[in-house]
Amino acid sequence: MSASESATPRLYAKALSASRKEAVAPSTRLFRSVLACVEVTADFLTCALGMFAAHFFDHFLHTGNHVYYPARQVAAASIAVGLLSVLFLQRSGAYRGGGSLLQIRETERALRVPFQSVLVLLPISLLLGMTYSYVTVIFALILIPVLFIIQKLLFFSIIQSLHVMGFGADRAVIYGTGDAGKRIISALFHSVRLGILPVAVIDDNSALDRRCILEMGYRRRRSVPVRMGPVTPELLKSFQCSMLILALPNLSPERQTAAIHAAKQAGLRVAFLSGMEFQERQSTQTIDVDGLSLTPEAEPQPSWHYTFAKRTIDLILSSLLLVLLGPLFLLIAFLIKVDSHGPALFIQKRVGRNGELFNIFKFRSMYINAPKYDFSPTTSVDPRITRIGRFIRQTSLDEFPQLINVLLGHMSLVGPRPEMPFIVQNYTPAQRQRLQMTPGITGLWQLSADRAHQIHENIQYDFYYIRNRGFFLDIAILIHTLFFAIRHDG
Repeated sequence: MSASESATPRLYAKALSASRKEAVAPSTRLFRSVLACVEVTADFLTCALGMFAAHFFDHFLHTGNHVYYPARQVAAASIAVGLLSVLFLQRSGAYRGGGSLLQIRETERALRVPFQSVLVLLPISLLLGMTYSYVTVIFALILIPVLFIIQKLLFFSIIQSLHVMGFGADRAVIYGTGDAGKRIISALFHSVRLGILPVAVIDDNSALDRRCILEMGYRRRRSVPVRMGPVTPELLKSFQCSMLILALPNLSPERQTAAIHAAKQAGLRVAFLSGMEFQERQSTQTIDVDGLSLTPEAEPQPSWHYTFAKRTIDLILSSLLLVLLGPLFLLIAFLIKVDSHGPALFIQKRVGRNGELFNIFKFRSMYINAPKYDFSPTTSVDPRITRIGRFIRQTSLDEFPQLINVLLGHMSLVGPRPEMPFIVQNYTPAQRQRLQMTPGITGLWQLSADRAHQIHENIQYDFYYIRNRGFFLDIAILIHTLFFAIRHDG
């Protein structure tokens, strides 16, 4: 998952004292070269093993047409799938150093690449006179993604542990403890392949000295110590770091110059946080600058077959879930009525695609006398929230009635979240670009730690989705939503 895929606030990196290649220690360059070779080899072996396992299960479970595959044909097919998968991964930028985008893009590749590889293998096999049962193909399309996802989880866990131990990572100091600094810290923690480890934060506020900044997230396991500024060569050297990231967008020219000068004296590279400018024009390419990401603008509408497939999936899944979850809906409605006075369903006007208003359905989680149109609660202790409302909000059960909206075509399963009219009225031209999509129940913003902020304050997630939306990305987001709901602990 490359940095160019990251939906975090943009970083503009500029090496002041030397080029990136010269600034990185030889041992770190060697580590990254070995890491790249190991990752490619692991991907090849995983995909090849998945294809081999598909033949194995087809044969030993006596499924399909009981076709006997010679060992040479099985080996050739497995190697071909492994090679094709690596080629498709390389073509999609999987091996460029960078960030993770909540690991969703890695899941999307795990779903897409096996499909592409097997799809290419089939006509080649027919030309060579080799045939495969449909059961083998189905097994391959299930086993390869599962093995690939498990392999990536193990791979990145090992790399992360090595980075913490001091192998193969640039140690970075962040200047600024505001929202931008916190987001950068979280982005670097979760962008394992990027190889930048935040080790400290410098801030000029003496009240924050010796405190810690926790990563943004629901488990908040990692933290970075805060030291009082100003930025000096001696302070930077004490952290044994190789990069300084300026995370103060409104930093005065004088303080910026002083920080850059201190970094140069300490032999550090410098990265700047650029503004969140979004142009009116669309259709642009993602740009990598010194391994850190520039967020581009939105791209044109997708093809008709993706739109058709998306709507078909919406209709099938929403209908199925409404039937299966019907008893649960009745139970939730009963508990809401018992807990507080008022209707079980909450109906509110929201802004949909192209600014059209529609009625959104939710289970009521707040008292009936709470303002109908106001900013949503950001904490579970908000006095507007009922007792049962606190539970259904934490588990996202309050969103389930929106399956009705999906069935009616007002919403999709995956897409930007719809906002209330009074918020949309104050949208900037850039923020209005998110209205070009049908809103969704779940999306990238819902899976991020930035849920603590307003939706329109984090439009980078919507812009990323608009640029990269596709069948496999939608499926990946739905898979992550499922696991997020299972493991969410508030």
